[in-house]
Amino acid sequence: MSVDSAVAIETGEVTLAADLVVPDGARGVVLFAHGSGSSRHSPRNRMVAERLHQQRFATVLADLLTDREEQRDAQTAAFRFDIDLLAERMTAIVEWAAGTEPIRRLPIGVFGASTGAAAALVAAAARPSLVRAVVSRGGRPDLAEDALGRVRAPTLLIVGERDQV
Repeated sequence: MSVDSAVAIETGEVTLAADLVVPDGARGVVLFAHGSGSSRHSPRNRMVAERLHQQRFATVLADLLTDREEQRDAQTAAFRFDIDLLAERMTAIVEWAAGTEPIRRLPIGVFGASTGAAAALVAAAARPSLVRAVVSRGGRPDLAEDALGRVRAPTLLIVGERDQV
């Protein structure tokens, strides 16, 4: 039975909003870590999620910031490069997925964009027994430099053709 629902993920002091989609016969779950200035409503990430659903992957599109934090960040950029905070929340989302029906038995992959890629990599390093794959789309893996050597999951870094670095 297919699942498509809004969920709330407790991460200690805050509750994060997320959208969970589990297609029939799901063979894995992909947790999205959005970049600065983005949200679970990002058209790009929703398009990627839809393609994953077609291949029978469940998805969790979660906001790493609360609405209040997002508003403050839009004005001050206070949170967008707080990789420790973003990674702590991404790690909590990984733990949540590992313990939540109907996805708890599915292999977990993380997909990060922009600064969300750093959060995804740090979460993969923090929970190597849970995270089975990492994808960084146009991400900032450099912001996770201290954790990179501890990432054990296969990792795909997708960059633009004009990204000389």
